[in-house]
Order: sequence, then C-alpha cells, then structure tokens
Amino acid sequence: MSGFGAKGAPTAPEINGWKHLRTGKVRDLYINEKRELLIVASDRISAFDWVLPTEIPNKGEILTQISLFWFELLSDLVPNHIISTDVPDIVRGRAVIAKELNMFAIECVARGYLTGSGWIEYQRSQSVCGNLLPPGLQDGSQLPESIFTPATKAEIGDHDLNIDFESAAKIVGESEATELKRLTLALYNRAKDYASTREIILVDTKFEFGLDKDGVITLGDEALTPDSSRFWDQNHNYFDKQYLRDYSVSVWDRKSEPPTIPQEIVDRTAAKYEEAFFKLTGRKFN
Repeated sequence: MSGFGAKGAPTAPEINGWKHLRTGKVRDLYINEKRELLIVASDRISAFDWVLPTEIPNKGEILTQISLFWFELLSDLVPNHIISTDVPDIVRGRAVIAKELNMFAIECVARGYLTGSGWIEYQRSQSVCGNLLPPGLQDGSQLPESIFTPATKAEIGDHDLNIDFESAAKIVGESEATELKRLTLALYNRAKDYASTREIILVDTKFEFGLDKDGVITLGDEALTPDSSRFWDQNHNYFDKQYLRDYSVSVWDRKSEPPTIPQEIVDRTAAKYEEAFFKLTGRKFN
C-alpha cells in the first residue's frame, strides 16, 4: 500500500481525483476540490515515534473499521469527522472521507490505569501530568478515577511530551482545554465501560479534536484503536502494538534507524490486531 523513504519518511500512492497533502506515521492525507479529506490508514506501524520499515498485514483496514465502530458508538457524546466510507477502490476498507478540521495542537489522553510513561512519572513525583495520585500504586494499578493527561504533538522521529492541564490551556486556550478535558474523559469512560462488557480493560487512549467550519469541536483522526490505546485482558495480556514495542526494545537502541522486523513478530502482531477487532466488535476480520 505504501513504501518507505529515509528515516520516518514513508511514501504515499497517487489517487485519482485526490491531491496528496501529507503523510504521517500511519496515515496518508488527501484533499479534493470540495475540501473534503481522504484519510488512508496504511499498514505501517510506528514505535517510539519512529516508523518501522516493516508493514503489518491488514493493519490499516483494521484500524479504520475499529475507528468507525467507535465513532458510531460514541456519536451522541461528540460529533465526528466522518462524511462517507464511499472511497476509491484502491483504498477501499482502509480509508474514509472526512471533514476538514482545524486541529487543536495537543493530543488528548485519558488514563484509567497507571503504566507506561505515567508509571515512570508517578515514581518520580506521585503524579501524572499534574494529577496528584495516591501513594503505593504499582505498575498496572487502576486509578481511583480517570485522569486527563494531555501531550504535545511531535513530528515524525521526535517525541510527544506529556504536559499538565495548565500547559495545555496555554496552547489551546483555557475554555477550549476545559471542554477538551471534559470530552476526553466522557469518551474514555463510555468506551472503558463498553470494553469491560467485552472482557477487555481499556487502559488508556488518545483522542484528537479539531474545529469544523462552524466552530464546533469535532472528534477526528482515529478512535480507540490498538495504535492509539492500550487494551488488556483480565490478566493484563495486551491486544495492541505493545508486543512489537517489547521486541523492538530488545534489539534496537532507538537512536539509530529501526531494524527490519522478523516475519514471526509481524505475524504475531497482526494476530493481536485481529484479536482486538474481534474482541471489541464481536466480528471476525475478513
């Protein structure tokens, strides 16, 4: 579906009737004469803010279908950017036509469990992004209540930085940050409750929001996928890209360009994505 150039520089295919705007870590973005966006999810995978040189089969289709599932389930809480799924045949199943949004320059992260960068910060300060937490928590502990932990948006190859609410407010404005926090936690808590009915723990997730042409805050990008979320079963086994991240740590210093991923790791990672799709939607990926 796509190729790769130098560090963090994947290439995007040409699509008739659509002008290529930019290429991200996973998605390729196009625009047409009506100012509609074509958002294409590739099979690329990123880890530690690098795009890895090995694709994961069917990943883009799974991400798109999971996002559509959540957009529909959460549509009463916030508008989303979807216009249509009637896309060119070359990207059918892995793309959507969406509204053009003026995106907020922060990532809106919600956490219900302590792990990852939050666990690292907690060990230093007993807090995460300005949220003071109780003493004695462990890696994987459930938090007393869900917390909002925004982050800056990084370019490919750079690192997202966790920030506190006050820093987010300086970037997007006080009232906007307050509403983004409310929406993020409402979406996360609804999704977390649903996931629990599927015997899945939604550990944390990232949302991205923008303003539509009428100034309405709208959910964009993706929603609650294995790329943007951590999913665990009741024993804290995961259904996301953590398996590949763990392998990468064992063979890569994260300073040089990432290595090619062995076929066994590719296959197991692909299976994790398919399992996440099935567990969340109740449908097997075709």
